[in-house]
Formats: sequence, C-alpha cells, structure tokens
Amino acid sequence: MRLQQVVKEERRPRDFDPRAYISTWTEKDLLHGKVVDAWVIIFRTRGCYWARASGCSMCGYVNDVAQEVAPSDLLHQLDTVLARHESQPMVKVYTSGNFFDDHEVVPEVRNRILSELGDRCDKVIVETLSHLLRRNHLEQALEHVDELEIALGLESTDERVLRYAVNKVWGLKEHAQAAGLAREAGATVKTYLLLKPPFLTERESIEDAIRSSHDADPHSDTISINPVNVQSRTIVDRLFRRGEYRPPWLWSVVEVLERTRDLRAHVKSHPTAAGMARGAHNCGKCDRRIANAIEEFSLGLRRDFDDLSCDCKGVWRAYVAAQEFMLSPADPFATLET
Repeated sequence: MRLQQVVKEERRPRDFDPRAYISTWTEKDLLHGKVVDAWVIIFRTRGCYWARASGCSMCGYVNDVAQEVAPSDLLHQLDTVLARHESQPMVKVYTSGNFFDDHEVVPEVRNRILSELGDRCDKVIVETLSHLLRRNHLEQALEHVDELEIALGLESTDERVLRYAVNKVWGLKEHAQAAGLAREAGATVKTYLLLKPPFLTERESIEDAIRSSHDADPHSDTISINPVNVQSRTIVDRLFRRGEYRPPWLWSVVEVLERTRDLRAHVKSHPTAAGMARGAHNCGKCDRRIANAIEEFSLGLRRDFDDLSCDCKGVWRAYVAAQEFMLSPADPFATLET
C-alpha cells in the first residue's frame, strides 16, 4: 500500500466550532538579539490542503481543524483572540496549514489579520508551504507589518527522506525559490527541519538534520530543528504504539545543535513535549536540565553544552550503535524487553 494512502487512512475527522480559535499562549524568543515574549496564535481553519489529500507522516494538526470555515468565522476568531494581547512585541500565526493558501485564508481576511497584528506587534511570523508563496502575497503582507518572517517547512533536503519518510514531494528547490522571493520583498526566512522522521535510525536522523541544515543555510535566516513528537492519528503514532518508533533523544538534539554552530543562520530548537514519552527525551532524570539547556542555547543564553553530563549519555550512544547493528529504526531496548 502506498505511503500516501496509509497516512490518509490514519485521519479521523472531527467536528469543531469554526468560530473558536484552537489556542494561544506566550513563549520566549529572540528579537533583534534580545529575549522577548512571543505571542502564539493558532487559528482554526479548514487546514492544510496537503493534509486533506494525504498529509505528512508525523503531522496530526489536521485533527484540530474544522471541516469548513467561512471568512466570517475567521474574523470572529480574530476579534476574540485580539483581546488576549498583552503587549508582546512578536507574534507567531499558525493555522494548522498555510497562511498564504487563498482557499484556507482568503486575501481579505489575511490582510485584516496582518493589519490588526501589525498595529500591535513589531514582528509577525507566518508559515506556509514553499510552493504556495507568491510575490503579491509578500507585497500585500508588508503593507501591514513592519517586520515579516516566513516560516517554511522544509523538513529535510534528502529527496528519499522527504518522499518515503515524511511523505512530502517539495524539497530544497522549491524552498530556495520561496526564500528568494521572501528576501527580495524584505522578509526574513525561518526553515523548519525534522529530527527523526519515521523509518530513520537515530544516527541517520542526526546526520540528515545536520546535512539538511548546511544545505538550507544559504536560504535561511533562522533554522529550527524540530524533534518529531508523537501526534495522535499519524503514521508515527501507529509505529510508536507498536514499539517501532521512539522519539529522538535530547542528546541527539544537542549533537545537531553543536555540529551546526558554524552556520550563518541562527540554529535553534524548541522540542515539543520535551521529557515526555511522546516527545524528545532522555532517561527521565536529566530531561528537564537538558531541555532547559537547549532552550537557553536557542535563546543565545549559552554558548555550548560542555557542562552537561548524565549516565544516560552512554546509554544513548549504545542505543545509536544498536540501531545501526540491528539495521532497523525499531527501539532496541523495547525489543529486548519483549
């Protein structure tokens, strides 16, 4: 069975109120070299068109979308969430899809969102698939905001990883074109790369993230290393429940960050669900300490990880070696326990 069909069959559409946004919160990020509060907004839309057609193997965001969302519904979400603004200078706008997909966010609503947020924040970050970005999108957006960053999910620069692990058919070529458009218009570019998509061993995923970071560096102002977390109703979830997938170790995140310090782009990572079974984790004893160090490094508050140690680092090395020996991405410890 083709991967595209298997990914799609994991989906379980649910009914949500199209007038209710998904979530909002504040987190720390860098703005002009200073740590600031960043306002995160997740609007509820009809979701990513690619997720409806098939979708990425690790992405469960499609499970939070509404079946149909009218422009008036999105405007109601906007009016509701604006009351939550607390003077944060940066805002990150997510839609569980593509901000520049006219079928997901119509131009009139998109302009209203940018206008309202541009009046409140110094910098606005939006995300989209690279092949959906157009010059007119950027020109219109920059009429409403002073600083715009376009976040693009590249995931990997290896075409085999993209096609057979992530289930994506757009790669570095499309990413470079979109990045060029963004920079010509005066926007900056954030590149998302995955750490440990399904079917890759721990070592393969580390090397892929490092290689992809170097490939993407000329086309990126920021590179965000995203360790895969296990989201419900995905291929990764299916593999996880069968003991055939373990989220990456936090030590793997550390290695990727250490080996990409030579890049021009700012490389960072904010692991989702760090320290939990479904997120990047180590032994449990050192997880919070290592996750905090990764956060500090990402915010420019530490230069390296030389002061970090734990007995589980040796276990991690053994895990990496065991997977290579087994010629399988399955969790070797789970296999031995059964």
